[in-house]
Amino acid sequence: MIDERWVFHKDVKAEDQGNGVVRRVLAYSKDLMCVENTFEKGAVGALHHHPHTQITYIVSGKFEFEIDGVKKVVEAGDTMLKMNDVVHGCVCLEAGILLDIFNPMREDFV
Repeated sequence: MIDERWVFHKDVKAEDQGNGVVRRVLAYSKDLMCVENTFEKGAVGALHHHPHTQITYIVSGKFEFEIDGVKKVVEAGDTMLKMNDVVHGCVCLEAGILLDIFNPMREDFV
């Protein structure tokens, strides 16, 4: 819930997004949101864009990301900055977890 000071992973409902992707909306305020996405190998985050600035941190796994037409392989410890309205997406090469930070929060996720 918005503005919750403490958010425990065990209490956050996992939302199946289909095709091997599970989303958990973690802590957020109107200005900032933290979201965990778990990907199975082969799962695709389809190319898309949105009016939010986004930073993605690779917690685990390996992914091929495309950002603004450029493709690179990223793995645990890597980060990516996606400015608002930049087209981006990914393919999961090795099962893993992405941590996404959005500014402002994604109202469409709650």
